[in-house]
Amino acid sequence: MGNVVASNNDRVSMKFVTLVSIVSALGGLLFGFDTAVVSGAVGFMEDRFDLSKLQVGWAVSSLIIGCIVGAAMSGVLSDRFGRKRVLIAAAILFIISSIGSAIPDTFSGFVIARIIGGIGIGITSTLCPLYNAEIAPAKYRGRLVALNQLAVVSGIFLTYFVNLWISNSGNEAWGIETAWRWMFGVGAVPGVLFLVLLFFVPESPRWLIKQGQAAAALPILLKIHGEKLAKQEVIDIKNSFANENGSIRQLFKPSLRIVLIVGVGLAILQQVTGINAVMYYAPEIFKATGAGTNAALVQTILVGFINLLFTIIALWLIDKVGRKALLLFGSASMAISLLVIGIAFHSGHTDGPFVLVFVLLYVASFAVSFGPVVWVLMSEIFPNRIRGKATAIASMALWAADYVVSQTFPPLLNTAGPATTFWLYGAMALIAFFFTWRLVPETKGKSLEEIEVLWKR
Repeated sequence: MGNVVASNNDRVSMKFVTLVSIVSALGGLLFGFDTAVVSGAVGFMEDRFDLSKLQVGWAVSSLIIGCIVGAAMSGVLSDRFGRKRVLIAAAILFIISSIGSAIPDTFSGFVIARIIGGIGIGITSTLCPLYNAEIAPAKYRGRLVALNQLAVVSGIFLTYFVNLWISNSGNEAWGIETAWRWMFGVGAVPGVLFLVLLFFVPESPRWLIKQGQAAAALPILLKIHGEKLAKQEVIDIKNSFANENGSIRQLFKPSLRIVLIVGVGLAILQQVTGINAVMYYAPEIFKATGAGTNAALVQTILVGFINLLFTIIALWLIDKVGRKALLLFGSASMAISLLVIGIAFHSGHTDGPFVLVFVLLYVASFAVSFGPVVWVLMSEIFPNRIRGKATAIASMALWAADYVVSQTFPPLLNTAGPATTFWLYGAMALIAFFFTWRLVPETKGKSLEEIEVLWKR
């Protein structure tokens, strides 16, 4: 992308903004890697450490506990020390975790390393979209923030193949002793790349202005907007801070309480519609339809490809059709897909490609809507002075919901059965549709300061 002509003969430097946003979005790649890598490693680890089924679950979910902690810390830390410094700290935690997960001789040592990595991922999952939102021009903010989700699904998709390549590099004994170590250890490579590149990006101009450093923020905004628009943006940002004290209590005032409800509500709904149950346990779902182990793994890779493809489509659509339209379409399509999958399991007609087609439709519907759009909205709807803390609250709610879904899916599948389980997620998708329709405003094309005014009407 080159320079895009804006009003008043100013120019938006999309080359600079895009490069900075790509660096920030690399945090999403780490997020995707850490989410997917354990799926290829846990079978070997089960034999290596003689794990119980409860411990296998803990090997998967310990990362999420760290993510909840990291998300909770991210707001206060980034408001105090800046978005860039805290992202650098998160990259260091991720590198430590990748190496620490690869070398332990005890299961408890592995879990500690994974929780450390989770803290880093909780921070990056909150701050990378927030940073991109604070630096992006309003017209292109949706796609630039959604780059983070594209990086997440790219990380998941690529990690499936890395796991397969490593696991095929030796015999079973080598896999039990060594393969899983390489799977985790290779994560240090993108971690180091992310760390190094972060030193070349600027601090968030909105955070700088919040700290009274408008002189340091102006050159960054000049690179993005050109002189006239940059100076106006400094004034708008300063004015947005004038009526805020930075306390999270502001979000509980009647005029802004709805912002918190929308942010936290969308975060929870993104997870309780069941996406990570499908992503974490896709092979088991396909085995339940009668597919063999190899066929189930191939179908799982297909799920990853569809997730990636439709996330790319979302990047193209989000600033054209808007956030709300995508959420409404996606939630309706997810509800229909989950209803049909439930009917197939209930009637016993799970042979052939029927269930696979509707699982792929469900994943595509999520990837084009709730996957990227929720992260975009979480990064842009909160007022400037409390954006860090408020986004952290919403992100913490999202990770907590992820933990609940990932822990309850196997017992639900065993007790209630697949039909009832998928109908339950379908009901959540229907609730997401009406929640969006009634409460979520359209933010397409609006500056962060204009969105802030929108809530006060």
